[in-house]
Amino acid sequence: MEYSIRELARLSGVTTRALRWYDQIGLLKPSRVAENGYRFYGTEEVDRLQDILYYRAMGVELAQIRQCLDHPAFDRLTALRGHLAKLEAEQARIEGLIASVKETIATIERKESMSDAQKFQAFKRRVVEANERDYGKELRETYGDDEVDAAHESILGLTREQYDTWQQLGRQIRQKLEQAVTEGLRPESDAGREVTQLHRRWLTITGNQYDEARHKGLAELYVADARFTAYYDAQVPGCARFLRDAVFYWAGK
Repeated sequence: MEYSIRELARLSGVTTRALRWYDQIGLLKPSRVAENGYRFYGTEEVDRLQDILYYRAMGVELAQIRQCLDHPAFDRLTALRGHLAKLEAEQARIEGLIASVKETIATIERKESMSDAQKFQAFKRRVVEANERDYGKELRETYGDDEVDAAHESILGLTREQYDTWQQLGRQIRQKLEQAVTEGLRPESDAGREVTQLHRRWLTITGNQYDEARHKGLAELYVADARFTAYYDAQVPGCARFLRDAVFYWAGK
């Protein structure tokens, strides 16, 4: 199947002007250009445009999208799984907000008061439920029910300040990983050490004792399980492997 630039614009909802710009910056080249200068796009280009639109919907800049799609380690299935993981996480967040709003409305209608602790507890409960739904089976098979249940209880026991720090650390880890991989740094570099330290803080924010073997085991799971890999590689391929290798090199040092 082949599409002219106007046909592809109608199909995708992307303007012909944008498609020409994508061609100019090397983001989406047509499969061929006719003698009259008309651009035509084939199946591969349609798939690439779909990938571009997924990344754009998540706020990724065009230059970074091009780096991701042209990266030697880019795998479309892994990227799509990463998109799905992010969307499901966002869905869980929205569902949590909806449930919290409904609970608040019901409380007001009953002329009752909801404490700040009750309001915050609903958010933490949604995090635990989403984690159990998405990764519970694999985590329980790897670490056992007692370990996973204890981790969930630790999350539910976080103070508001601890929870905010935990969330912020998670974002920092992703940002540092994407920067390191994009810049071509090695896990043995200072960037790898920093990521490992951040990940260690993220693991122990609940106050549990640090265990080097457990840290390495979790890092290995990020590479062994496609869904974990997809989560870390959603924006930049290779982040999960960088984290695993960095943890194996720097943990305990």
